[in-house]
Amino acid sequence: MKSLHHSSIQAARNELGISSVLSAKPLQAAAASAASFAVGAALPLGVAARAVTFAPPQNVMMWIAGALFISPGLLGVVAARAGGSGVWSSVGRVTFWGLLAMAATAAVGRLFNLPV
Repeated sequence: MKSLHHSSIQAARNELGISSVLSAKPLQAAAASAASFAVGAALPLGVAARAVTFAPPQNVMMWIAGALFISPGLLGVVAARAGGSGVWSSVGRVTFWGLLAMAATAAVGRLFNLPV
């Protein structure tokens, strides 16, 4: 009975195209995610550092906000090129969900009276 169960599982894996070569690689996924977050934070942090140094104080927030709106779109272009998908749909998706995540973070911070 055990070999019948094993062979049916193996048959299902073959039919779905699941193999050890195509299995999930969680450490690789975690490293790629960490690199993506680091790259995504580089542009706004760089703009913030330059704006604080060179921009008039009343314009610093506008420069940082502009960088925060532009950087998800740039990451969408990079993701589309890397994945071979449509650029505009990727830019729209990454920008929309990135800005939504930032808005949710700000809302939670405001809810708990924390600076975000």
